[in-house]
This record gives sequence, C-alpha cells and structure tokens, in this order.
Amino acid sequence: MGELRFVRMGFGDEAVDYQVAWDEQRRVHAARFADEVPDTVILLEHPPVYTAGRRTEESERPLDGTPVIDVDRGGKITWHGPGQLVGYPIQKLPRPVDVVAHVRRLEEALIRTCAEFGLETTRVEGRSGVWVLGDPVERRPSLGGLSLDFDPRLTDDEFDPRLNGPEYAPSNAGQRREDRKIAAIGIRVAKGVTMHGFALNVNPDNKWFDKIIPCGIRDAGVASLANELGRDITIEEVLPVVERHLKDVLENAELKPRVVEKAPAAVTASGV
Repeated sequence: MGELRFVRMGFGDEAVDYQVAWDEQRRVHAARFADEVPDTVILLEHPPVYTAGRRTEESERPLDGTPVIDVDRGGKITWHGPGQLVGYPIQKLPRPVDVVAHVRRLEEALIRTCAEFGLETTRVEGRSGVWVLGDPVERRPSLGGLSLDFDPRLTDDEFDPRLNGPEYAPSNAGQRREDRKIAAIGIRVAKGVTMHGFALNVNPDNKWFDKIIPCGIRDAGVASLANELGRDITIEEVLPVVERHLKDVLENAELKPRVVEKAPAAVTASGV
C-alpha cells in the first residue's frame, strides 16, 4: 500500500469530543473513498465516554444510567478517556474485503509497541484486541475464599460483576492474575474503506471500566502499560512508537482480497 498519513487531532487539555472525532472520521472516510486523501490514521485522546458497538446487549451497559453513545462499529461496549491512546485508521482495502486481516495488522502493531516498552502481550483466540495473559487457572488466587472451580462468572448466567464489589471488578484483573485486555479493537468497513480502530490503555484510570461489562467479556479484565510495568508512562512517550509500528505494519502489508471459495457446481445425473 502507499504512504500512510498521520493526523494528531488532540490530546490532554485538547482531548477531542467523541462526536467531533466521529464526524471527522466520516469526512476523511468519504475523502478516502473518493481518492482525495491517502490512507490516514487519526490519533487522539477523548474525554471520558462510553461507546457501544452494534452487538452490545442491554445487560452490559452502566447500571446507573450513565450516557452511552451507540456507534456503527463492530464489537460491544467500551470506555474511552484520559490516558488512553485512540487510533482511527481510515484505509482503503481491496475487495472482497478481508476484515480479519485488517484487525490482525492493528493487533500486530500494538503488540510490537508494548514489546518496545518491555511488556509481552499476545492475541487470545476468539477475542480481538491485545492481551496480557494471566496465570494458569490453578495458580490464580481464590475469589472471595471460593475455589475457582466455582467462579460464579463462569457458572451463573445471571451473575453481574458490576454488583459484586472490587474482587470481581475488571480493573482488578491484574491482581487476580487473570487475562486482561490492554488494547481494544472495533472497526467498520464501508465502501471498502475502514473506520473506527483501536484504543490502547497507556495510563488511564481503569476503574471507569468497572461500570460496564467491557467488550461483553465477564471472565477477564483490563490492563494498562503503566500498571503492568509499574511505572509512569505517558501518551507523549507512546505516540511516536505507535506511529512507527503502524507505519511499518500497514505500509509494508501485502494487501490481498479475501479469497472467496466458490461452491462446487451441482452435478446432475442423466438417464440412460
């Protein structure tokens, strides 16, 4: 693919309202579809906001009525806010579009970013995004004095971690030595051009995630670079590293259309 353009839209005191950024995404998306601009990655911070993708269930939203913006990306509910680096890659893909390959490229750039800061991360099968793996189940501390064999999150369909205190809170997953997501990914592809993207937790207050069921996942939590490494890390430090790895991965990707397997032709028998 061609050269990638980066737009730093606003950080810190100049954090960008979600609706403003969404409008800008749509403007750039239309321009990219018309080949008026090159592939573009918008990078920014948002003020605190909850956004819900198309698959979000009512039972995953805040219980206290906190406003949620419903958006047209894939995935479920998440939080954006201070200390989180958000990226919206707006890229034209060949048809038929391979959405999974696009997600894997974003994951790869973020995995490389975390590694550069000294944190090993990975993918988890069946769950998009970038993860810090926890300990094997048998080596994790017990929850509330109960054996993990009886973890209610796994056995009780009506269990709600939002009502059961800090021992089940997503923000405390690191203390429980569970798998925890450090970067969420949710995208949309319209007219062969991508929208939305990723959110990398650099140094946010992860307690914001405790009001929701992040990404609809009840048996894991959230992480941040600062918490995992035990030192302060800023958006300013991470920003150029993310740009470099996105540039390397996306610019050097050999984009291929998704292979569509054709159904075998029907065989008809003729009489003799």
